[in-house]
Amino acid sequence: MVNPRKEKFFSDVYEVVKQIPNGRVTSYGAIAAFLGTKGSSRMVGYAMNASHGTGVPAHRVVNRLGLLTGKHHFPTPNAMEELLAAEGVVVEENQVKNFDKLFWDPMVELGI
Repeated sequence: MVNPRKEKFFSDVYEVVKQIPNGRVTSYGAIAAFLGTKGSSRMVGYAMNASHGTGVPAHRVVNRLGLLTGKHHFPTPNAMEELLAAEGVVVEENQVKNFDKLFWDPMVELGI
């Protein structure tokens, strides 16, 4: 059975993620907060897991510390890091280096 609320939420998440510029990253929590559902960062993660193969740049979404916690949901263990590296994002020990400088906050960037 299709859950229309879940589909709408995932769609909203995907629209935000598509706005993240090349070479920048954001967090599950920042997306949730932007959507007005601050406590739903885990659901943002579920949306990212379901987005593979859809053109949504899920590799640009990390946890609040810049850790690549979603990397296990990519086709290979290093795919997330490789996609970020191709955009110039340096990852060391599964964490985005200079996370504070590369962090893209949808609340600020999308003008809300």
